[in-house]
Amino acid sequence: MTDHIRGKTIVVTGAAGGFGRLVAQKAAARGANLVCGDVNEEGLAETVKLIADAGGTASAKTTDVTDLAAMKALVSHAVDTHGEIDVMINNAGVMPLAFFADHEAAAGAWGKCIDINIKGVMNGIIAAYDPMMAQGRGHVINISSIYGNFPVLGAAVYGASKSAVNFLSESLRVEAAGKIKVTIVKPTGVPATGLSGGVVNPEAVAGILGQNTVTYTESMMAILGGQVQDDRVNPDSTAYAVLNPGYIADAVITAIDTPWGVSLGDITVRAAGDGYIL
Repeated sequence: MTDHIRGKTIVVTGAAGGFGRLVAQKAAARGANLVCGDVNEEGLAETVKLIADAGGTASAKTTDVTDLAAMKALVSHAVDTHGEIDVMINNAGVMPLAFFADHEAAAGAWGKCIDINIKGVMNGIIAAYDPMMAQGRGHVINISSIYGNFPVLGAAVYGASKSAVNFLSESLRVEAAGKIKVTIVKPTGVPATGLSGGVVNPEAVAGILGQNTVTYTESMMAILGGQVQDDRVNPDSTAYAVLNPGYIADAVITAIDTPWGVSLGDITVRAAGDGYIL
């Protein structure tokens, strides 16, 4: 089959660690030219080193996704270095789950969530739009969440931010009229990505679990505690309960590895037995 990844220039935000680093590594291993952005300069350097040590091509630019000028500079770096930008992956995000009753502790984190999750994606689209339209083709991949599917308690701001990502994405798809492919990737809960570190109130996860809250909590505690060696940790079983972020990264790679005339629009990636109700 034809390789649609090798030689492409791919920009990834939030690439200093976690899921962003993983996607960058996987794309670089397939022969893409990676341009990595993040506010964490040290983490960015480590990502570039890991890719280079594995024989890949990567460069980095310290970037605050909430700053439009910085995002434009990131894209300009990609174009200046590689002659074009083929794929923009708006990955940077935070997840401050909390109830409205937690507002004293959560308001600051909610404001940051709006800035990063909404403005960051908007800025990424703006930064990539003109170069991609001038090229006559491009691909924007926005990392959303199943939390954006429907409002639930404990995720008012986070869910609203991901719903906004979905709206921004579909609006871009319609306006670009095929010149820019748009993919929305919606992971379910994936503890290993590091997003859970931003949760303000751990009890707020109940909104996405509903009637499965008790069984999920018991199972998750056992799995994370290393006490489970059954089908719940076996990806070849339909009981698989905790999704490895590598499977989400593989979905992103699959979306990129398509002809320019083929667009994978909306991808939800979940562990078959994860128990989330959205």
